[in-house]
Amino acid sequence: MPSSTPKRAKPLDRRRRRHPRYRADFRLSVNHLLGDRYQNVEGHCRDVSEAGLGILLAAELSIGEVVDLGVTFPGSDKTWELRAVVRYRRGYQYGFEFLSLMTEQRESVMTFLDGREQVD
Repeated sequence: MPSSTPKRAKPLDRRRRRHPRYRADFRLSVNHLLGDRYQNVEGHCRDVSEAGLGILLAAELSIGEVVDLGVTFPGSDKTWELRAVVRYRRGYQYGFEFLSLMTEQRESVMTFLDGREQVD
């Protein structure tokens, strides 16, 4: 006999991430459009996932803004120019999502993540 009480769907957890984040501690550069010219600002990477970076940055960026990140992962001598979009901001804490990575760039990210401490 069917139940007279309808089942409730579990609420969607919006905080759940597609990819785990891993602790990081290195400097990088963020190149963004400011007015009619580009500005290069140094930032500090706090965490990395295969989909993006969490950065401490003393700059005013808007959600949805596209930037170029100059990233040299610790232990590597290769600097990558990575396109990313601002997905999150709280004060000077920013979350960037990679827009597209070449195979070699993705492999470099994954190599960096190997053996790192997971943040969440």
